[in-house]
Amino acid sequence: MSEPSPGAAGSTYASAGVDIEAGDRAVELMKEWVKKATRPEVVGGLGGFAGLFDASALKRYERPLLASATDGVGTKVDLARRMGVYDTIGRDLVGMVVDDLVVCGAEPLFMTDYICVGKVYPERVAAIVKGIAEGCALAGCALVGGETAEHPGLLGADEFDVAGAGTGVVEADRVLGADRIRTGDAVIAMESSGLHSNGYSLVRHVLFDRAGWSLDREVPELGRTLGEELLEPTRIYSLDCLALTRTTEVHAFSHITGGGLANNLARVIPDRLHAVVDRSTWTPGPVFGLVKAAGSVERAELEKTLNMGVGMIAVVPGESVDVALATLADRGVDAWVSGEIVERTTEHAEAVSMIGDYAS
Repeated sequence: MSEPSPGAAGSTYASAGVDIEAGDRAVELMKEWVKKATRPEVVGGLGGFAGLFDASALKRYERPLLASATDGVGTKVDLARRMGVYDTIGRDLVGMVVDDLVVCGAEPLFMTDYICVGKVYPERVAAIVKGIAEGCALAGCALVGGETAEHPGLLGADEFDVAGAGTGVVEADRVLGADRIRTGDAVIAMESSGLHSNGYSLVRHVLFDRAGWSLDREVPELGRTLGEELLEPTRIYSLDCLALTRTTEVHAFSHITGGGLANNLARVIPDRLHAVVDRSTWTPGPVFGLVKAAGSVERAELEKTLNMGVGMIAVVPGESVDVALATLADRGVDAWVSGEIVERTTEHAEAVSMIGDYAS
């Protein structure tokens, strides 16, 4: 092995591309945002090796079940990078996690995040954490910790990705799901804020690769630029869903993410029953029509990839519909009855059928 030349400087972590000082600066900048995403049960502050949550708060439960979920944001992060907008993508991350938790009726308690970057730009990392903290506040959960990792050589200096994990709690005898659903139940759809955080590989291929559109293109149908539409944060439904469980009987929720409405709703439909969803009860937002037209995408392909304007489904007894809709309206959530639960027959071989055409 050859010896280093005389006077040559030794290798350092910084010369390998990792800037510890920049990481420390990012932590300082994000502290003010993390303080806003807390709950009374959080013990200590940011900076420890682990986040602490006072579990004695669970003593009020007869049999508390902890629910956990983890997710990311997918290729939507590339649009945030290209636009130089970093303070919204965290809300997408929170929505993807907490709205999976609430499907079983669990109250989200806390989250942790993982941010991987090619190079730490403190202000950029702090902006991402700001979005995560704002999302946690909207979800009623705490952000108890996280990790920022710098991966020079693996990621480009401007590249990054985010992931998160969340924990919630639900009383054992109040767990929601397929076993509660009955014939005659109503399927209530809650409007999405747009594409949310799924299907962006298709959207990017269609709008950028095929149609040649740019992010700063003004789109009259959208009333804003394409980039602004595509970065619209995922709607967070957790507190709305929990409000429903307090005001009326709910049998199940379904978070409409990758796979679309039919595939996600099917996950909570028991074998003996069938959900009929009527497209004519709503009009998908204009962004869905743009993707369809720009890429000549078939409806079936759109429906198994995008949420088509519905971000969450609640399955409730028929007698609970009026209260459920009123509760959601009071919370500013546009919702409507989109279908019903019937007995499964040979005519309805699958768990969910979509009928009719979307309202124009």
